[in-house]
Amino acid sequence: MELGRLRSVFRSSLEIPNELQVDDLEYRGNAKWDSLAHMSLVAALEDEFGVMLDTDEVIDLSSFDRARQILEKHGVVLAE
Repeated sequence: MELGRLRSVFRSSLEIPNELQVDDLEYRGNAKWDSLAHMSLVAALEDEFGVMLDTDEVIDLSSFDRARQILEKHGVVLAE
């Protein structure tokens, strides 16, 4: 259920209601995902999954799917 945790982090960090889909979300694709919210999202991802993203990963984190890929690179298994 790790994928559910990832969705939850995106929803809480970007203030997205539970009924809205986040799987296809992209940076700046949501009015609330600005640079400040981006850093908040990064911190929440690091806290929730116990990882430390490097600068290149923070910059590259441009979508929900990319966040999933980055976390998997850190050994986080994201399954339904």
